[in-house]
Amino acid sequence: MIAGNTSAFLTWRTIKGATRGALAAPGSTRGALGTLSTLSTLGTLSAIGWASGRRHARAVRPALALAALALLAGCASAPKTVPLDTSITAQGQNSRVRYIMLHYTAGDTARSLKVLSQGQVSSHYLITDDRAPKVYRLVDETRNAWHAGDGSWYGQSWLNTSSIGIEIVNMGPIGTQWQPYSDAQVTLLIRLIREIAARHDVKPQHIIGHSDASPQRKTDPGPAFPWQKLAQAGIGRWYDTNTVAQFSANLAQSGLPDVLWFQRELTRVGYAVPQHGQLDRATINVLAAFQMHYRPARYDGQPDIETAAILSALE
Repeated sequence: MIAGNTSAFLTWRTIKGATRGALAAPGSTRGALGTLSTLSTLGTLSAIGWASGRRHARAVRPALALAALALLAGCASAPKTVPLDTSITAQGQNSRVRYIMLHYTAGDTARSLKVLSQGQVSSHYLITDDRAPKVYRLVDETRNAWHAGDGSWYGQSWLNTSSIGIEIVNMGPIGTQWQPYSDAQVTLLIRLIREIAARHDVKPQHIIGHSDASPQRKTDPGPAFPWQKLAQAGIGRWYDTNTVAQFSANLAQSGLPDVLWFQRELTRVGYAVPQHGQLDRATINVLAAFQMHYRPARYDGQPDIETAAILSALE
């Protein structure tokens, strides 16, 4: 009796240890081999007990068989992902992308690539300044690039989560001179924006510069950027010159609106601006950003009839 109990006890402890080892390393080759080795040992122990006529060893054999099945099932590779049925697609959805934001890099191509790929800022695309410009995709459109920072457009903040950022290699201002964008860069940019806007159904008024969304701290893409040329290619929002001329004539008769009118109109067309009726620094910065985009010949941030007429003509 003592010998039989000892054999059964040792067999049970071995089964329990093997089970614990298999559970600790599911799918592991080493775990699976160790389990099979243990089962082989258990079979030997069971056989010894059987040969010696031990009644307890005979009782352990069914438990051994069940443990073997459980261990072999545990060794099978579990699926790495939940199986999904994608045969039905909901109609009620749209892209996360609502805006396309343009920037200049203020550096050459090599420096821009390093900063945008290895630093704490990034963009989805970079257009180089080569004679035949190249487009780098640095961040997939399904992911957020860190390009927008603090800003707002039509009341929407956290623009990194809802925008595509495009950096264009351009030095920006050198002294008082803003550096031009090459025709080749602009042509390639138009093609790129057209494709992105079509993919995500981006509205014309949501194709903007960094300075439009962050007028208190940014000036890119600057007054040298050819927004009107993009508009002529069907990219972005622009105004009808005849409508502006009519509004200008009317304003010449009625007089310049007050500051609060400008603040309300700037808000209507997307800008974040105070609403207190005072021409403070914040309001001047917003007016300057608007003028750089729509009237780049003069962007002093001062209210004037032409700025008022353009504001009135924009939809």
